[in-house]
Amino acid sequence: MTCVGHGVDLVEVNRIAEMIQRHGAHFLKRCFTAAEQDYCGRFKDAAPHFAGRFAAKEAIVKALGTGFRGTIAWTDLEILPDAQGRPVLTLSGATRQIAADLGITHWHVSISHTRTHALASAIAQ
Repeated sequence: MTCVGHGVDLVEVNRIAEMIQRHGAHFLKRCFTAAEQDYCGRFKDAAPHFAGRFAAKEAIVKALGTGFRGTIAWTDLEILPDAQGRPVLTLSGATRQIAADLGITHWHVSISHTRTHALASAIAQ
C-alpha cells in the first residue's frame, strides 16, 4: 500500500472543554456522532477524549488534503475504539467519496492525550 497522505493535529483540552461548556449539545452534535458522544461521555473527564477525536478529525482532513470545507461535515468522520481500544475510522457522506476518489482504502489513526493536550496522527493508504 502506498501512503496517500499524512496529517497531524494538536489540541488544547481546555479549548474543547470550554466549547462544550459554552455551546453544549450544539457543539457536540456538530462535531461528534452520537456514538462518539456516548463513548466519550462514559469517562469521568470526557474533555480529553473529545479533544483527541477533534484532533484526529483535523488530522484526517489534512491527510485528505481538503481541510473542513465544502460538503465535508465533522460527523462524516467517526472514530471509535475496536475491541483492543485502537481508534478505528469510519467515513460517510462526501468525505467517504473524496477518500474513494483518492484511492484510499485503509487508514491508520493514532490518538494520545494528557490532562492538557491531545495529539492525533492519521495516515491514509
